[in-house]
Amino acid sequence: MDYEIKTKGKFNFIEEGEGEPLILLHGLFGALSNFKDLIEHFRVSYKVVVPLLPLFDLNILDTTVGGLSKFVHKFIEMQGYTNAHLLGNSLGGHVALVYLLKHPETSIKSLTLTGSSGLFENGMGETYPKRGDYEYIRKKTELTFYDPAMATKELVDEVFEIVGNRLKVIKVIALAKSAIRHNLGEELSTLTLPVCLIWGQNDTITPPMVGEEFHRLLPNSELHFIDKCGHAPMMEVPGEFNKVLEDFLHRLK
Repeated sequence: MDYEIKTKGKFNFIEEGEGEPLILLHGLFGALSNFKDLIEHFRVSYKVVVPLLPLFDLNILDTTVGGLSKFVHKFIEMQGYTNAHLLGNSLGGHVALVYLLKHPETSIKSLTLTGSSGLFENGMGETYPKRGDYEYIRKKTELTFYDPAMATKELVDEVFEIVGNRLKVIKVIALAKSAIRHNLGEELSTLTLPVCLIWGQNDTITPPMVGEEFHRLLPNSELHFIDKCGHAPMMEVPGEFNKVLEDFLHRLK
């Protein structure tokens, strides 16, 4: 995948295809590569947009779920997107929810959550290992998936680079703590837009009961479980994930 990263002001993003915007928000250890199959599939009929969330670029006070939701709001406002579909994985889903709760006037048409934080999540753990513990990072990265072989060397190297950087570790911990503090609950019942929940049946980070609780709290939601799948269905089972999402979006046309 070799898409052009566009820059406008302080925003860096990918924008591929034409049609209604489909905005993808990645998670805490996420990268553009997480969405490559999704971008390829949907760029034919949608304008697929992936803003690079400034996980490590905000000042420490703004390195929060709320700070990232403000960033997303400014980005969508700047681009003038209307009738957009928002999709978030892991922390990206949490950011999408906070953005929608703070901006009920927004013209977002639908929301898709997959392995979203916001209610409960098992993170990397309470403590971080000494820098240089590659094996520990490899095992933690494998926990993201049902099939540990999905944790390729390239992926483990990306995570290892982050946790090997002291400033980035401080910001990862700040965001993880913010996500726990900023847990959502009954206020989700005010979100009445159509929501598609796509969950890995074997997700150990945001287990299936988290998907069920989101389904209970979000009044206009539908829940789809994918078997033999972990925390990142769009990476692990892209074919099944794209079919569920396509069916959902097609019904909104």
